[in-house]
Amino acid sequence: MENSEDSVDEEQDQISDSKQVEQPLNENKSFKDLGVVDVLCEACESLNWKCPTKIQIEAIPLAIQGRDVIGLAETGSGKTAAFAIPILQALLDNPQRYFALILTPTRELAYQISEQFEALGSGIGVKCAVIVGGMDMMSQALTLAKKPHVIIATPGRLVDHLENTKGFNLKALKFLVMDEADRILNMDFEFEVDKILKVIPRDRRTFLFSATMTKKVQKLQRASLKDPVKVEVSTKYQTVEQLQQYYLFIPVRFKDVYLVHIVNELIGNSMMIFCATCNGTMKIALMLRNLGYTAIPLNGQMSQNKRLSALTKFKAKNRSLLVSTDVASRGLDIPHVDIVINFDIPTHSKDYIHRVGRTARAGRSGRAITFVTQYDIELYQRIEQLIGKKLPLYETQDEEVLGLEERVAEAKRTATEQLKDMLESKSTKRKHGQGTKDDNFDNDTEAFVGVRKKFFGKPNKRKKFSKKK
Repeated sequence: MENSEDSVDEEQDQISDSKQVEQPLNENKSFKDLGVVDVLCEACESLNWKCPTKIQIEAIPLAIQGRDVIGLAETGSGKTAAFAIPILQALLDNPQRYFALILTPTRELAYQISEQFEALGSGIGVKCAVIVGGMDMMSQALTLAKKPHVIIATPGRLVDHLENTKGFNLKALKFLVMDEADRILNMDFEFEVDKILKVIPRDRRTFLFSATMTKKVQKLQRASLKDPVKVEVSTKYQTVEQLQQYYLFIPVRFKDVYLVHIVNELIGNSMMIFCATCNGTMKIALMLRNLGYTAIPLNGQMSQNKRLSALTKFKAKNRSLLVSTDVASRGLDIPHVDIVINFDIPTHSKDYIHRVGRTARAGRSGRAITFVTQYDIELYQRIEQLIGKKLPLYETQDEEVLGLEERVAEAKRTATEQLKDMLESKSTKRKHGQGTKDDNFDNDTEAFVGVRKKFFGKPNKRKKFSKKK
């Protein structure tokens, strides 16, 4: 059945008083030309941001003027700074605690936004608080008691604090930002967003930013925008020009073998592999490690500390493969990602834009390869329709790939046994009060790296696959 959220023929109605900005861009502008104060210009310079991006050139002056902004720009285009700079400038003019609230759909994105705010605001002493699920409520309540200037939160955990943390309220809030706004305004967060909107002032500034923005009137009106300006610096659903995109049509039973072939062929590159389920990320990561690759899983069933640890290892290049669910598909800025592999095709076409946006960021090049099985043809056609282009086939030599089948099958069997042992071990610990539900999935699979010796000898030594004789 066609998902209305995913349909390319989405309602074209606009909020009646919104305005489209379509002025020629002056690529040589500086942050000072946009009206940014000196102390923030210096912060941009210290971060090595030599000149503003297209979305920043359009959005920052309007935001500084006091307008509500709907910002639509491709992934990796500097949207965070487009709302962070105007907020910090307004905070300089009117210092107060609980000044701005940034809502994000994922925990990892919340931490990343906080890092950008602290980097930009280092010269003015800005204090931020990250309020997300999976972390201790009491320590978060103590952080909120210190009254930070900026709160970056996921909707669910923020509602928990609004209802249960004594003395905490947002009655004086001046700015509300919804990053990845189409997700925040989606039904997933409907209940929480309604609760938040009821307890914050109507007299505030509101910014919505995303790479894929809904145009449905009811959804945008829920954000209570006032005379918004729509800033759109790319076509509706666009992937960046530097991104090379391919598809690979394969029978579902050979997906694992083709994955190993591509990973082996492109060894030395940093890759993100997207799977549909938490279980899938664990199995694939274990299988790849059994074959000698430094893979690490990331999914929503891991504790928050373990999720952050996985990201840190990948960002530090201690792991070359991050096997993730869609928790890592939006907003995360990991500059060194060279290749994105859609092992499982996304159910919603818009998620494709966000997934492949993890590579080819900020003018760099990158590659994306999407696996299409006999069951995915309709979903894949929707993606092509959404991005408005036909993707080329990724060339492989079938005989060479299928030569790996035996080894991959053995690694996969071992991974299934390992995962079963892990789950049983965690279950036993929980029965004896030694573990929590959050421990269901480990963040790494290093407990099992010894298995690699069985296949390739020394754990740290990778052996290139050769064609099966």
